[in-house]
Amino acid sequence: MGSRPGYATAVIVLLLIALIALVIWLAPDIRARLNPLGQARETLEREMEEILHPTPTIRPSPATILREVQNLSRLETVVYTVEKVITAESGQGALAFLFGDKLLLVAHGQVIAGVDLSQVQEGDVTVTNDDRVVLTLPPAEVFVVRLDNEKTFVYDRETGVFGMKPDLETAARQAAEQEILRAALADGILETADRNARSFLEGFIKGFGFREVVFAEATPAPPPPTILVTVVPLTPTP
Repeated sequence: MGSRPGYATAVIVLLLIALIALVIWLAPDIRARLNPLGQARETLEREMEEILHPTPTIRPSPATILREVQNLSRLETVVYTVEKVITAESGQGALAFLFGDKLLLVAHGQVIAGVDLSQVQEGDVTVTNDDRVVLTLPPAEVFVVRLDNEKTFVYDRETGVFGMKPDLETAARQAAEQEILRAALADGILETADRNARSFLEGFIKGFGFREVVFAEATPAPPPPTILVTVVPLTPTP
């Protein structure tokens, strides 16, 4: 029985502590509700302070952008995969049954293209006063042309009695690489590589806080000077 008053006192103390904590936690909201004009005045003062003394916005310099872009180096932006069937032959004719060699090569290959950003120079990057970056890119180029040796194989081969040419398959593979490259170029791989590079760099540079990225066209190299040569016929010696 003697412990009940002490127990009740402890409960009361805990309730008081909880009530005080609740009041402290709700104090800002209570003040705002009791004094809406004061809260509005504080908000207005903060906004005016931001207008009169704005936090400076720091943008990277052209040199910093140039360094970051150059660090991307050979930016691979498109991979073109193609299959070609190549016919290679040697010693065909009347004696093909003796010296002829003919094969059919099924070639699978890849062409990788992009933009070599290590070629970007200091004059190719400009930062304007309205937070725009003007960038001149080098032309897109083919980086890699390669055959997939696991998928490239000789489908058929006809060889005469003495006609086996060990280097015929090598020549066929070299021709296949050229055909794969020609097909990729005809399909617009360089245009796609340039377009993808611009799209990537636009997001990359905007990540520094700039509002717009403008790509300037590179000035084409001037043609070599024409040298005029006057031909004077020789006068026969009497």
